[in-house]
Amino acid sequence: MNRGVPIELTCLGTADAFGSAGRHCAGYLVETGTTGLLVDAGPSVLVALKSQQRTTEPIDAVVLSHLHGDHFGGVPFLLLEYTYDNPRTRPLTIVGPPGTERRVFELYRALYTDAANHGIPFELRFVELDEGRVHEIQDVRIEAFRVPHQEDAISLGHRITTADRTLVYSGDTAWTPDLLRHSSGADLFLCECSTFATSVPKHVRYLDIDENRKRFECRRLLLTHLGREIRTHCSEIQEQLATDGLRVEL
Repeated sequence: MNRGVPIELTCLGTADAFGSAGRHCAGYLVETGTTGLLVDAGPSVLVALKSQQRTTEPIDAVVLSHLHGDHFGGVPFLLLEYTYDNPRTRPLTIVGPPGTERRVFELYRALYTDAANHGIPFELRFVELDEGRVHEIQDVRIEAFRVPHQEDAISLGHRITTADRTLVYSGDTAWTPDLLRHSSGADLFLCECSTFATSVPKHVRYLDIDENRKRFECRRLLLTHLGREIRTHCSEIQEQLATDGLRVEL
C-alpha cells in the first residue's frame, strides 16, 4: 500500500429505513484517490449520487453491511445503470455477508426480470465476508466484524483502512461494548444512532453513546442512520450528526 493515502467520505444517505426528515437511506461514498467504495446502497442511491452531481464511475466495489432493503435495495439500480445508461467495462466487486450473491440476483430478477435474464455485460465479482475476514481492493483493506442486528442472518460492521487512515462503519447494530473495541484508533467512526432515548430492538440510542462517550478511543465520531426522534433532539446532542451531502476528509 502507498503511504499517506487519505480517505474522503461523502454521505449519500443518512436516514433510517423510513427516510426520516426526507433524507435518503444508507449510502456512503468512500474514496482514496485510486479506489472508490460505495458502502451500503439504499434504494435511492442513484438519485443521491446524481443530486450531488456525482457519477457511478469512481465505484470499484460495493460494500454491504447487511441485506435489509434500506441498505442494499439500490444494488439492482446500479446494475441497471452500468448495463444501459453508463455502460461499464471493468469488473465490479460486491462485498457483503454470507448470502449476498443469492440475494442480489433474487432482487435484480424481481425488479427487472428481462434485464436479469439478458445477463450482466461486465464482470461481477462477489466476496462474502464474516467475522475477522479481510478483503483488499487496491490500496484499501476491508475487515468485517459481526454486530448484533438480526436474529439469524449476519450483519457486519467494517473497518476500512489505507496505509495510514482508518474509517470504521458500524452498519446497523444494537449497542454493544464491542463497538468501542472495533472503533479504537479509527480516524472516524461512522456509528448508527436511530433514536434519542427510545429503545428500538437491534438499534443504538443516543443515550447509549452518551453514556459511553468517554470510553471511545476514536479520533472523531459521526452519527448516522438517524430517525425522526434524533431530529427533534439535535440541541441536546454533542456529537456531529451526518447529513446527506456531507463530505469529510480523513
